[in-house]
Order: sequence, then C-alpha cells, then structure tokens
Amino acid sequence: MSIGVWQVVLILVIVLIIFGAGKLPKEKGDLAKGVKT
Repeated sequence: MSIGVWQVVLILVIVLIIFGAGKLPKEKGDLAKGVKT
C-alpha cells in the first residue's frame, strides 16, 4: 500500500494545526541550528 497524495496533504495539515503556521519557521530554524552544532 503506497502513500497517496491525500495522505501526505492530511499529514501536513495536521502538523500545521499542531505546531501552528506562525511557529513553524522558527521551529525549523531552531532545528537547523541544533543539527549544525
């Protein structure tokens, strides 16, 4: 069973709801810093 487009979209929507669209760029920036160090 392969992952369909709608499953991916649904997961992205859930992630946006959980983290909040405004917080996401900041979280990505913090994550990038954590990976680099």
